[in-house]
Amino acid sequence: MRLLVINPNTTESITLKVAACVRAMVPQTCEVEAITAAFGPRYIASRAAFAIASHASLDAFARHGAGADAILLACFGDPGLDALREIASVPVIGLVEAAAHEACADGRAYAIVTGGERWGPMLKEMLTLRHLDGSLAAIRTVAPSGAAIAADPEGSIAMLAQACESVVKECGAQAVILGGAGLVGLAARVQPYVSAPVICSVEAGVRASLAALSYAAQSSQPKLADPVDSVGLSAALAALMRNEQA
Repeated sequence: MRLLVINPNTTESITLKVAACVRAMVPQTCEVEAITAAFGPRYIASRAAFAIASHASLDAFARHGAGADAILLACFGDPGLDALREIASVPVIGLVEAAAHEACADGRAYAIVTGGERWGPMLKEMLTLRHLDGSLAAIRTVAPSGAAIAADPEGSIAMLAQACESVVKECGAQAVILGGAGLVGLAARVQPYVSAPVICSVEAGVRASLAALSYAAQSSQPKLADPVDSVGLSAALAALMRNEQA
């Protein structure tokens, strides 16, 4: 089995952190290839950055997708998720979707805590689009971006714990998603200070990927769009747009 992990931002250190988490959770028989976007923002914290990262996700798949049995899109925001699902013949897992499904299991009310104030309305739109907002109690964004938190995890624990506990006490959340690839590994450190389960979005994505790998062989081939020529894309992505499958 081969799992392709795509980091849509261009910060290699985040790719390495996510890859380490993935490899620690999957069987030794599962090959993990972790790819950093070839272009775009260092961190995704706005709609403009999100749009560029969606392109970068497609480009990464075009370059590295051949032979993958499943794809994990390692950004809490899932840039390019639907486009990847349109062109890939294997399951594509997004962190927001995977974590939200896990958090609202058994009808639990859940909340999200993440870095970067602009993510609030963006995440609400994503969850509404995927019909995952029915059990959503709150989205709480903290001032530092995920990149800033990743750069100073020690100094962020108390702030994140306070935000998580506040959505439990004030909003009735029965589970809290700590969202962000840059926040990987921090949920376990925040958990002792929070009176409800704290879910790491990356770990939720890995669990969903493992489930997807178990039925990947049954996945149907996507219906290809009409081939189209393009200008200025990488050779690999241009070929993909001509329906030359990765």
